[in-house]
Amino acid sequence: MIPARYAATRFPAKLMQILGNKTVIRHTYEATIATGLFDEVIVVTDSDIIYDEIASHGGKAVMSKKEHESGSDRIAEAAKEMNVDIIVNVQGDTPFVKRAPLEKLLHQFDDPSVQVASMMQVLTNPSEIDDPNFVKVAVDKNMNSLFFSRSVIPYPRDKKAPVTYYEHIGVYAFRKKALIDFTQWPVTPLEAAEKVECLRYLENGIPLRMVVVDYMGIEIDTPEDLQRASKLL
Repeated sequence: MIPARYAATRFPAKLMQILGNKTVIRHTYEATIATGLFDEVIVVTDSDIIYDEIASHGGKAVMSKKEHESGSDRIAEAAKEMNVDIIVNVQGDTPFVKRAPLEKLLHQFDDPSVQVASMMQVLTNPSEIDDPNFVKVAVDKNMNSLFFSRSVIPYPRDKKAPVTYYEHIGVYAFRKKALIDFTQWPVTPLEAAEKVECLRYLENGIPLRMVVVDYMGIEIDTPEDLQRASKLL
């Protein structure tokens, strides 16, 4: 499922921006289908414009019935009545979706203890490590998330200590119950402070199993990202 909100705070209508010869949301939808991993791919949106963009090109879209605080809330509404086991949330602003990382993500559910899984990639550029638009994640030895933050984590007080910085990539997979439970919980204090929705899982005692993936391209959060994505395309 691809949650697709029209009115983004930092970059309004970003999903309808033209990247190459298609809109960002259409790139994301078609790239997700092209992985061949899913029984069904659905765009879940609050926007007639986005709905028409997908439907007019032969895709499947559904309209949200009410306003939602997060993409997870949006897709949970659509998934509630569906007979599904695993739901993957591919963000609408990730036009360079690839098969291999998603396949690696889905394999985490071979472990019955995993309720939620997500992706991360190594960050090496100091400016990106310091940038609050890049959400960082720290993990334990079993690759379960310890914390997500827009701040630098871990903080390098010992400059000589080896440390790897990871950027959280906003692609999630859930068991259906975990996703529905998420929508029943109120917004948690750390989530509200950081504006990082997966902290709600941590604050309710559910770690996310993280997988390290190769470069996933560019998420379109700002006009500058769109320019970078155009060059990458």
